[in-house]
Amino acid sequence: MFTNSHQSITRRNFDVIVIGGGSAGCATAYNLAIKGANVALLEKFDLNTQASGRNAGSLHGQIQFEPFHQLGMKWARDFLPGLSFLASSLEIWKTLGEKLNTDLEVGGKGGLMVAESASDMVALEAKVKLENEVGIASRLIDQKELHEMAPYISQKMLGAAFCPIEGKANPLVTAPAFAARAKEVGASIVTGVEVLAIEKVDGKFKILTDAGDFFAEKVVLTANAGLPKLAKSLGLDLPISDVPVQVSVTEQVDKFVNHLIYFTTEKLTFKQANSGSLLIGGGWPARYDNSGEAVLNLDSLQSNLRVALKVCPSISKIKVIRTWIGVGNGTPDHNPVIGELPNTPGAYVGMYPYMGFTASPLLGEVLSDLVLNSASKIDLKPFALTRF
Repeated sequence: MFTNSHQSITRRNFDVIVIGGGSAGCATAYNLAIKGANVALLEKFDLNTQASGRNAGSLHGQIQFEPFHQLGMKWARDFLPGLSFLASSLEIWKTLGEKLNTDLEVGGKGGLMVAESASDMVALEAKVKLENEVGIASRLIDQKELHEMAPYISQKMLGAAFCPIEGKANPLVTAPAFAARAKEVGASIVTGVEVLAIEKVDGKFKILTDAGDFFAEKVVLTANAGLPKLAKSLGLDLPISDVPVQVSVTEQVDKFVNHLIYFTTEKLTFKQANSGSLLIGGGWPARYDNSGEAVLNLDSLQSNLRVALKVCPSISKIKVIRTWIGVGNGTPDHNPVIGELPNTPGAYVGMYPYMGFTASPLLGEVLSDLVLNSASKIDLKPFALTRF
């Protein structure tokens, strides 16, 4: 294990402290460390145990159909900066495994958002045109081409939007790989430390934790569900939602799914891991038990599998072996929040809603640039923390 527990950490003063040990936080610590910053990462639990490690590993590069259908064209246009962010991050994913000296299992032949109604095909056509406006080479394909590309898809489906930049990666290895490389170049990665509050004292940040105080010239908040509490201690209200969702995995079968599959009519993501297991999700909600713990929602499981069978009937004999609870963190407009906190120079926030795993490599680069250079190669105005 390459992380330190709070009992073994001796240094307490750093140039930068990153709070949150998911993919975004570990990517930020890595990018800061390789640029020479004296950086520490603090995580309440173990690394990668919350949203980053509990997603199904989809690499997204198209506008999701549910908000497009519900919120309309104006929302979709306002989301285009966030979509461009994903596309730029997907470019980084292509060579990220080599950079981190880890097989991240990046692969796939694009994404297929399939439709069974003529009205949804019309909506997909409009969605594709928007994606094309920001340089994403999505296109509409008809029923014949769909079944040539993905013969396992139900013959009832009329066609699909094909997004060639989408794929998958292994979420269990990505954040730890960032953290391992960060530690190799001098970063301190500290787990089992809960941040209770943040104060600015004499121009420095004092990080109050259950393991004592840490100090830094600058602080970066990447803790997703923990962001509202941390930002509030610095005077900013952030409307970030936190919803438990479910993902199911099947027994291992011969490889036959080469695309990331979605469905326009109901929630679905569907793909096949390198191991041969099918990963079936799409944002179906878990439930809370009497103690407030997120647990399996049987109704959601049944509905999710029903939709998967509707889109791909041939999987009916494949056994589901487990279902796990993931974390869905969102913002009201689906765009990320990235930037320096107003009225608190030196404090930064970085969070990409719902599809943060895809965005994490670029988010780590952008946050490190903000911290070290007070500038970003990405236009961050659409992601301003004060827009809500």
